[in-house]
Amino acid sequence: MLREVNSVPLSKTTTWHCPPPPPPPPADGSTDSAPDEHGLMASAQRFRFRGKPGPQGDPAVLEVRVPQVLHVQYGMYVWPCAVVLAQYLWFHRRSLRGKAVLEIGAGVSLPGILAAKCGAQVTLSDSSELPHCLDICWQSCQMNHLPHVRVVGLTWGHISQDLLSLPAQDIILASDVFFEPEDFENILATVYFLMQRNPKAQLWSTYQVRSADWSLEGLLYKWNMKCVHIPLMSFEADKEDIAESALPGRHAVEMLVISAEETH
Repeated sequence: MLREVNSVPLSKTTTWHCPPPPPPPPADGSTDSAPDEHGLMASAQRFRFRGKPGPQGDPAVLEVRVPQVLHVQYGMYVWPCAVVLAQYLWFHRRSLRGKAVLEIGAGVSLPGILAAKCGAQVTLSDSSELPHCLDICWQSCQMNHLPHVRVVGLTWGHISQDLLSLPAQDIILASDVFFEPEDFENILATVYFLMQRNPKAQLWSTYQVRSADWSLEGLLYKWNMKCVHIPLMSFEADKEDIAESALPGRHAVEMLVISAEETH
């Protein structure tokens, strides 16, 4: 029997703490920059994903531009995990058209923006308590001419009106959200709630291997979920220069697909 989401307390306020930002990566040919509404300098980084043309005239090259706020206080950079997850989406781009896709902890939203450009019906989300993160989501939409993409504030572990108003999702995207162990259960509780709307929904997630001390196994069991590791080579992500960028470089990144356990 599936557990009711209210069986685990979800009232604790959880704020996503962005990890300390690295030095700004190369602009990859893009020199656009402008201050955002907070007066912080933002530059545009360009990613080009390449593949073989599809039988229906699908493009062989897709360009995504995302903002990066050059300020030490905010982790508004493209992280290695985001590039790997975006590559997984690109590899499966022909299955995305018409799918309802939600990115959580989106930040600069590289995976979500790519999904939208591949025809998915995308919603971007970040913490409702961090309005500057939501501003960055909006900037990414504007930069890629995607006014129809919805941006909402979702705080992990909170059953908010914005969460309740979301339609059933087919795919939930999460790059490098499993960073602070105290957030893990709130993340999975939110995902569990979404999977109650669509039991066939999947969480596509990448994480950077930083410590061997944490594991999702116990929490996945608690929330009736199962996990499959996807080899990077299976979607051409086992290289250092994905999408003509210097990311992910030599960082150790893992790709997971999490889904609800079948019940009888």
